[in-house]
Amino acid sequence: MRLRALLDTDALGLKLLGGEDELDRTVRGVMTTDLRDPSRYLSGGELVLTGLAWRRDAADSEPFVRILVQEGVTALAAGEAELGDVPDDLVEACARHRLPLFAVHESVAFATITEHVVRQVSGERAGDLAAVVDRHRRMMTSGPAGGGPDVVLDLLGSDLDLRAWVLSPTGRLIAGPKTSGPALTAEACGRLAAEHLAATRTGRRAPHRVLVGGATYSLFPIRSTGRAPQTARDARETVLSDWLLAVEADAGDWAEERLDLLYGVTQLIAVERDRRDAARTVRRRLAQEVLELVQTGAAPAEIAARLRVAAPVLLPGLGTAPHWQVVVARVDWDGAGIEEGPVAQALLEEILVDPLSAGPEHSDRIAVAHTGDEAVALVPLPAVSTEHDGSETGVLADALLESVRDPLTAGLSDDGRLTLGVSAAVHSAEGLRGALEEARHARRVAAARPGRVCAAGHQELASHVLLLPFVPDDVRRAFTARLLDPLRDYDRRHRAELIPTLEAFLDCDGSWTRCATRLHLHVNTLRYRVGRIEQLTSRDLSRLEDKLDFFLALRMS
Repeated sequence: MRLRALLDTDALGLKLLGGEDELDRTVRGVMTTDLRDPSRYLSGGELVLTGLAWRRDAADSEPFVRILVQEGVTALAAGEAELGDVPDDLVEACARHRLPLFAVHESVAFATITEHVVRQVSGERAGDLAAVVDRHRRMMTSGPAGGGPDVVLDLLGSDLDLRAWVLSPTGRLIAGPKTSGPALTAEACGRLAAEHLAATRTGRRAPHRVLVGGATYSLFPIRSTGRAPQTARDARETVLSDWLLAVEADAGDWAEERLDLLYGVTQLIAVERDRRDAARTVRRRLAQEVLELVQTGAAPAEIAARLRVAAPVLLPGLGTAPHWQVVVARVDWDGAGIEEGPVAQALLEEILVDPLSAGPEHSDRIAVAHTGDEAVALVPLPAVSTEHDGSETGVLADALLESVRDPLTAGLSDDGRLTLGVSAAVHSAEGLRGALEEARHARRVAAARPGRVCAAGHQELASHVLLLPFVPDDVRRAFTARLLDPLRDYDRRHRAELIPTLEAFLDCDGSWTRCATRLHLHVNTLRYRVGRIEQLTSRDLSRLEDKLDFFLALRMS
């Protein structure tokens, strides 16, 4: 579609601020961003929508516009909700680079513009998509009764005779057709998700065709609104968070127009995905506030006040203050250049869709923050019941990963790991700091185990971490001396820094690459030092038991 056509639609609320001579440019897609550098998500021809959250001062406009022009963006549309009028420095930067600039009235949602562009662009590519999209748009925008992505899947069935399902990266069924036909089993969902993640990690071009249970499926990625397939520079940035569309058909011999149809449908479903993600913003902010208070040592009364705010949001209608559990997750990739905290946050939100919760949308009960490379979840429990053996029920570490282990292992491939730790339940703000430390300790225990996907719960800490304060001083001194004194003596004589190396190696969960990077060493130098540690102590740092002994010795020293 042409840029000029956008101005002819009053419902879009667009006002042209510059670039009148460029209105015959073609729009091939749409992308919403508030990143200072969104280049990794651009493929050219997009209308970029921005709320201007990236702009801190006037000097930020020039580099932002330059990046858009270099990536071949067609035009920029800036929302007025954040700053009021669009800043003059942005108008001037767009004029210098001949980039058309629109202002979006604060009453118009970006989703409205996105849906309009997707509908128009897709309609030009394939006539049959226009009917599907238009019917779906009316149902999607008619309120809660519209049915969400289930509606478009039903239309695919009725209009195009295609059965399709929307799945999460862990294989959770998000939406499916209500038409007749065999349901997709949980096992099949997991297989499809695993096949999709494995194919994405190998760089194969979508759609991915797989055979599961005697049927052929074509798998299409559902990425954030406006991103065309295969535009991310590194698949690891999104592979564990993107939804997928599984179509029961072999798309290998489809015409280009029919493939465009399905990609148009994935963009429509991505709009719904963005809406659901936006609904998590409040819960993420609540979790972030609580986490910052806990980590900075705030007074329990202040933390309790924040928890009282969070409880009604996460458990509406609850009469009494809930108990809380803390879950810590970390995704580690070999090599550098990937921000791992947001990846872990999105994945933990998916994993914590709690089967014990009641209500129409389980994800409404999840509050996950991220700090550094780890994600931290606050899990509210309306009541903590006690089993016959005296143990408390709630989130269990092994149960969290039981059904998602195979898909996630495929997505992590041979260069990633997911480790997860779960605390015991606490009933007050005073216990939250201890619960956070407990969950972090449990995650370290999980990291010491073999495998791509590992978890540990608070029950597994009862034999060591929680008992450390009660170990007699003479036992503590003897234990640490036996393990660490040979290393300390060697360090004094040779200035070898074996103790700092050991601490860093355990802190990096035994990752040679990350530890070498942290210590600014060559991997071979690190291997030499670890070999010297093992020689001096007669221990093997590839064994879980020896790792734990060193960990405890360092904690007690």
